[in-house]
Amino acid sequence: MTEATTTKTEHGVITLDPSPVQPDNSGLGQLSRGRRPAWLRVKAPAATGKVQELRGLFRGKHLHTVCEEAMCPNMGECWSRGTATFLLMGDTCTRSCGFCKIKTGRGAPLDPDEPRRVGESIAAMGLQHAVLTSVNRDEQPDGGAWVFAESIRWIRELQPGCTVEVLIPDFKGDWAALQTVMDARPEILNHNTETVPRLYRTVRPQAKYMRSMELLQQAKAMDELALTKSGIMVGLGETWDEILQVMDDLRAHDVDIMTIGQYLQPSRFHLPIVRYYTPEEFERLREEGEARGFKWMESGPLVRSSYHADGQAHLSLRRDVGRDGS
Repeated sequence: MTEATTTKTEHGVITLDPSPVQPDNSGLGQLSRGRRPAWLRVKAPAATGKVQELRGLFRGKHLHTVCEEAMCPNMGECWSRGTATFLLMGDTCTRSCGFCKIKTGRGAPLDPDEPRRVGESIAAMGLQHAVLTSVNRDEQPDGGAWVFAESIRWIRELQPGCTVEVLIPDFKGDWAALQTVMDARPEILNHNTETVPRLYRTVRPQAKYMRSMELLQQAKAMDELALTKSGIMVGLGETWDEILQVMDDLRAHDVDIMTIGQYLQPSRFHLPIVRYYTPEEFERLREEGEARGFKWMESGPLVRSSYHADGQAHLSLRRDVGRDGS
């Protein structure tokens, strides 16, 4: 049996288990880290008219997208369809998560006009569903919650009928900040768990697993009509049982939607990939989630938080007929 090894990164020393996923009698193959498998190879975004159009729009409005900043593998697909995920509050994060491509540091002062420009861009794109996320701005009194709220209000004004998903930070457990966001009534409140509790110290050193769970539960309590959503990456050294436990924890906190995707190392300075999961294993995880009662379970090698988000929004429309977002 191969012994576990340790690797030193800028985020600390981590243990690499060569077969971290328990067999579980599933009969599924286990692919260790190494050359990226064929199902994870994607083409760089083609310089199509739509991609160029969106790039010009975002540059002209001085806006950022997580598609570019986090090197999302689905950028070409989404931008070609005319969709994108907006990154609020700049391109610099106050946290240093071991998996994330976004740079760490102290960001520029928040721009009070950014929410209007976001609304204008969404109207120009003609979106029927918008996804907003942000960097962490822990130095701000409310973590920048007001930027989310104002952006939602501008979207309601400039693109009536557009549903909104917000992927928010944990605001360091400031539930008043969370209330600011929920008062703007997004259709979907997303906060990613990212990984299993055992790996938090390495993967999310400034976050707390149970704080994330509590945030999702608090959001549902603040607006029972909002859908709550969370996601994790796999391939960082978690076990199969640990993944299932995260599913159970999310359902225990009344989360409606879950996403699972393969972790891809943005650079050699980020956490290494411990293993690649096969498409069959992702399908098995999707079935496990559906069996636990998630209203929507998105699981696949290239799945990211906002993947197929427009389809998920229809769940809210069916539950909440006639809601005007005011």
